[in-house]
Amino acid sequence: MPVNIGVLAKQVIDPEMPMAAFQIDSAAKRVVTPPNIPPVVNGFDENAVEAALQIKDAQEATVTVISAGSSFALDVMKKPLSMGADELVLLQDDAFENTIDSFFTAQLLAAAVKKLGGFDLIICGRQASDWDNAQVPLGVAEILGMSCVALGRKVTVDGDKVTVERLIPDGYEVVEAPLPALVTVSNELGQPRYPTLRGIMAATRKRPTIWAAGDLDADAGQLEPRITLHDLFVPQRTQECEIIEGDDEADAARQLALRLREDKLI
Repeated sequence: MPVNIGVLAKQVIDPEMPMAAFQIDSAAKRVVTPPNIPPVVNGFDENAVEAALQIKDAQEATVTVISAGSSFALDVMKKPLSMGADELVLLQDDAFENTIDSFFTAQLLAAAVKKLGGFDLIICGRQASDWDNAQVPLGVAEILGMSCVALGRKVTVDGDKVTVERLIPDGYEVVEAPLPALVTVSNELGQPRYPTLRGIMAATRKRPTIWAAGDLDADAGQLEPRITLHDLFVPQRTQECEIIEGDDEADAARQLALRLREDKLI
């Protein structure tokens, strides 16, 4: 039987945009999306799509990509389809804007997985480039009662188990887990494949499944945000420069050492 794979992906502001284009709306407590810079699929999530497609290359499998947010650029979110994914499910609702709340996002994605009938394997990027929380995949695994293997650099499926080369500080270890399971991957997995012209043309003809809050089989209590964002701002940075002088180079170095000790820096 084909392996049923789900990939969790997120649309994010392009992390490569110039710092001058980064702005925050303090009143709304949110990052302002630059109008002239399109969003992108989170880089680690593209690695997750690649991991799923490598399994699909090796054996019969179907790949469904799921994303949650308040609004999507379809040309951007169809990139996994043009890479070779089979289906795209978008959870789109104004109520889904609070993406800083990892528990809330995990509840949304878990509800979508349940509505889709579950997966043999769920693959996620290790973290998102906007908030860098790295909590959503772990939350989804906990809610769905799945085993979770984090920081994979290679993922293979053999029968009813998944084998992961998992990154550790001094190399990697090989971990096996029974299916169903959830795996997070890192960029050590390798460069995601580029969409082919044929894939791009096929993606333009596919219509994603779009669900609002009312379409998810979850009660209101499960979808209540648990985090309140009190303030969001760009820290103000100041710096001062003081020249330490002396009678000669040795005296200047001595005076510098005394000043650093006075300021308890050494």
